[in-house]
Amino acid sequence: MGAISLGYGPDGKRIRRKISGKTKQEVRAKLEALHQEMNAGVRSSSTYTVREAVDDWLREGLDGTSDRTRTLYEGLLGPVLDAIGARPLRDLGARDVRSALSQLATRYSTRSLQITRNSLERAIRHAESNDLVGRNVAALVKTPQGRSGRRSKSFTLEQAKELLAASEGTRLHAYVVLSLLVGIRTEEARALRWDHVVTWVDDSAGWQPVTTAGFDPARAGEDRYAIYVWRSERHGGDTKTEKSRRTLSLPRRCVEALRQHIEQQDRDRLRAGELWQEHDLVFASRIGTPLTANNVIRAFRIITKKAGLGEDWVPREMRHTFVSVLSANGVPVESIALLAGHERSATTEAVYRHEIRPALIQGAEVMDKIFR
Repeated sequence: MGAISLGYGPDGKRIRRKISGKTKQEVRAKLEALHQEMNAGVRSSSTYTVREAVDDWLREGLDGTSDRTRTLYEGLLGPVLDAIGARPLRDLGARDVRSALSQLATRYSTRSLQITRNSLERAIRHAESNDLVGRNVAALVKTPQGRSGRRSKSFTLEQAKELLAASEGTRLHAYVVLSLLVGIRTEEARALRWDHVVTWVDDSAGWQPVTTAGFDPARAGEDRYAIYVWRSERHGGDTKTEKSRRTLSLPRRCVEALRQHIEQQDRDRLRAGELWQEHDLVFASRIGTPLTANNVIRAFRIITKKAGLGEDWVPREMRHTFVSVLSANGVPVESIALLAGHERSATTEAVYRHEIRPALIQGAEVMDKIFR
């Protein structure tokens, strides 16, 4: 047995930290390590576990983080805590973290593994800031290679037309039209309000919400309708980046779809009566409440199945299609980046643009001329 005196408590009793070992040498080594911790100001505990450290971080260390992100961290860290959560944090080693992450390599994509490792590192750093552990072993571990994630894709032009046709008459029609023809993010569409759907009335009145000025077919062909993409379903309601805050002119087909949509919403409001909850949202439930991402995904996959495209699609791929269609029709990537609200055109080119026609055609054209 060994012990270190930590002084006296408020009751006048001596406070001791006790340790034990099978040999004197083992006890001496533990006493030396304990002295080093104390000199560094660390107050580790044999009962403070990895799970407790993660719980403390989720509760105290995520100020300014949305509930959705918090839920994501909890879900990804769950299997890790099943493996090492009961271990005292001060006894956790890099090998333990590496082993726990490696067990998930067949279940998680590489990106999900990166988020999991980073989350664990942040949780331990939070414990470090509270002087509960001396070093962050998660920072010493490299993220293992996970399984290949699902690659985003684009609809072809014909598929996009089939999708538009299949969405006719559904509650998601205007959502599909706006996503394909304007390219707003799905979280931007769910946050869009009617006072941000505007029309140009005249030089004196300027831009006015369509709820005030109405939908006049005579204005639709003159680029007289626009949307303010100023909000998003993110923490604080702000857009993803500064350049994501933009004003977009609406094609005629979007104007017509939104006109039909507001009429449908007026009918929903009448049917719902006292159950209606007014949020001024363009895309809402039958009683006016906000749509969740899962609401939209389920309804969207019904449409893709109806169009004969299968169910392996997600709403964000309409945005990818918007970028790809513009690119295929000669719109410069810099202009597309502005429309899509990207910080850099490199993001547009590397992540979002999927060529939907043969891109490298110069060689074929030359060979056709040579070998006629």
